[in-house]
Amino acid sequence: MGRNLQSGRQLRPVDLAREHGLSTQAIRNYEADGILPAAERSPHGYRGYTPLHATALRAFLALVPGHGHSTATSIMRAVGRDTIGEALRLIDESHAQLLDDRRTLQAVTAALRDLEPVPQERGELFVGPLSGKLGIRPATLRKWERAGLLRPERDPRTGYRVYSAADVRDAKLTHQLRRGGYLLEQIAPLIDQVRSAGGVAPLEATLDDWHSRLSARGRALLSGAAALDAYLGERAPESKRSNSRR
Repeated sequence: MGRNLQSGRQLRPVDLAREHGLSTQAIRNYEADGILPAAERSPHGYRGYTPLHATALRAFLALVPGHGHSTATSIMRAVGRDTIGEALRLIDESHAQLLDDRRTLQAVTAALRDLEPVPQERGELFVGPLSGKLGIRPATLRKWERAGLLRPERDPRTGYRVYSAADVRDAKLTHQLRRGGYLLEQIAPLIDQVRSAGGVAPLEATLDDWHSRLSARGRALLSGAAALDAYLGERAPESKRSNSRR
């Protein structure tokens, strides 16, 4: 594989696939999806890849851990269209989302640091105002209720759900943890712990894990940026040659 890349020989799909443990069909799919540049075809219709394709594949696979498959695909497609500004905008959005998630983690940590029992008093929020306050749909609150994360009472006259101060607290915490990537079944025991106001010690492992995952994502964004920069640097001379032939 390394000899082929250095000598500039054409590469088969299997040559690209083998380095990453992929199937040759995956390589063809990546080309069809615009992740890899279009390969030249032999007179018999066989694809001929180049070291540039190998660098593009490395860039895409390096982008996926930090950006996710969909955004990484969009970045590579933008590069393929020579709309580098669009690719950089997508990268900026991922960094902005990571920063927002870090702030969310800080908010959760701060909210739990001095957690105290909340009186189970009657609240004044109904489904609509609470969902609006959190920026979510009313159906989401009802889903959380079915999962046991919220326990609103019912207004005896109207039958509407009424959210107490404790319910609002639990809804805010659930919302924050969902944004952190946690599933409802993972959040449920945390909410139970919060309700009992037994302290934040049992929650420290979750917060530490969340922090570690954000750090790993930050490192992945850096690795993806380095791999994409290498691809752009290798691609630039090729783009100039292509433009000069037009």
